[in-house]
Amino acid sequence: MKKTIQPLKEHLQSVYLTEEQIQGKVKEAAAWLDSKFEGKTPLAVSVLKGSVMFFCDLVRAMKTPVQIDFMTISSYGSSSDSSGMPKIVMDLAASVEGRDVILVEDIVDSGHTLKKMRELLNGRGAKSFTVVTLLDKPARRQVDIKADYSCFEIENEFIVGYGLDYAQQYRNLPYIAILKREVYED
Repeated sequence: MKKTIQPLKEHLQSVYLTEEQIQGKVKEAAAWLDSKFEGKTPLAVSVLKGSVMFFCDLVRAMKTPVQIDFMTISSYGSSSDSSGMPKIVMDLAASVEGRDVILVEDIVDSGHTLKKMRELLNGRGAKSFTVVTLLDKPARRQVDIKADYSCFEIENEFIVGYGLDYAQQYRNLPYIAILKREVYED
């Protein structure tokens, strides 16, 4: 029987990144993208659901005009570990052929999802492929791949908030926190 998780502050070990720290890095990432895509109109793609908070703040902070689209890739389900086999749950509506694509990720962890996305979108004829991630967790990397721009490199902790979840909970926190082990380990 699946246990129900009630998102409570008591489940959080500590705040890992404050709302202010996150917003400062979002502005830096937007400025970097503006300089990279000056005079162009790239297609910004959010990998749902985890990147949606970062994605919205990022594209709002950009001065460069962008078109947006969404994709859902799953490799976790309700687990705290990646299956290593990401699958497309919802595909893009827009064509990427001949387009400059900005893939916006919440976290690069094992690297499997990013590798699949890169192969998929390059195979569809993207003109360029740039990855911006809020979080990079290199200690868990299983695939030799990295983002073009990472806001934060983090330790190997199970984190939630600002779009990141555990069992579809905690996404709405405006900061990123470490989840206590007893919440996700049996």
